[in-house]
Amino acid sequence: MTVIAVFADPPRPGLVLPELAESSPLSAEEATELYAASLKDTFRAAERSGGELLVNYRPDDLLADEHVGEESAEAQLRALAADALADPGEARFEVQAGSTFAARAGNTVTHLLDREEVQSAAVVPGTAPMLTRKEIDSAAMKLRRNEVVLGPSERGRVYFAGFTDTVDFEGAYATPAIETLTNRGVDAGHDVEYLDRETGIETGEDLRSLVPTLNARVAAGRIVPEHTATLLREWGLRVVERDGEPTLVRE
Repeated sequence: MTVIAVFADPPRPGLVLPELAESSPLSAEEATELYAASLKDTFRAAERSGGELLVNYRPDDLLADEHVGEESAEAQLRALAADALADPGEARFEVQAGSTFAARAGNTVTHLLDREEVQSAAVVPGTAPMLTRKEIDSAAMKLRRNEVVLGPSERGRVYFAGFTDTVDFEGAYATPAIETLTNRGVDAGHDVEYLDRETGIETGEDLRSLVPTLNARVAAGRIVPEHTATLLREWGLRVVERDGEPTLVRE
């Protein structure tokens, strides 16, 4: 069984997806709604897979003062899980530890593999709505034969990083993360395998790639991340050609 550690922040304007609000037709509040929808889809994918969901979150005392809300970070994330999951009580919630994302990821993976002695552990950001049960189960199969399995995304990022053994995590998510993590795996003597490339959502450019894919899959009657796709269609987002370039617009 793979423990799927979803690295989640409480959905608050300015804290989550700040680049998306600056580079797309979405406001900061709408970017926050989209982040929450993406988290719910990721939670649901982990629950439906053969893995175990661990919501790994930053508590309020690790956030800047302007991002501290009246409701606690844990309470907000538990509410999202309750809305997304068939059995919210099966999800684990634990706080992150570390000063950087790489340090927090390393602490979580090392704890799960060394202290809890799980078979495999994966780090998933809250910005990967296209991660489905199929990809998680495929990763679990690959992790039986490889110590590291990575899911590549745009601009060298990763939407999934699974491990059956540890690597040197210091700076392991340095850009481009797909290359850096691969090198860390190889340096540790591990075999590295990959999942299919999927689109995450951090910037307007990402959204410009994701929206046509989701619209096409809806039209074809194929599986889509329900919460994310519903929200984007409610907002009437489309990609059209303007001055010879694909442009994200709202209808």
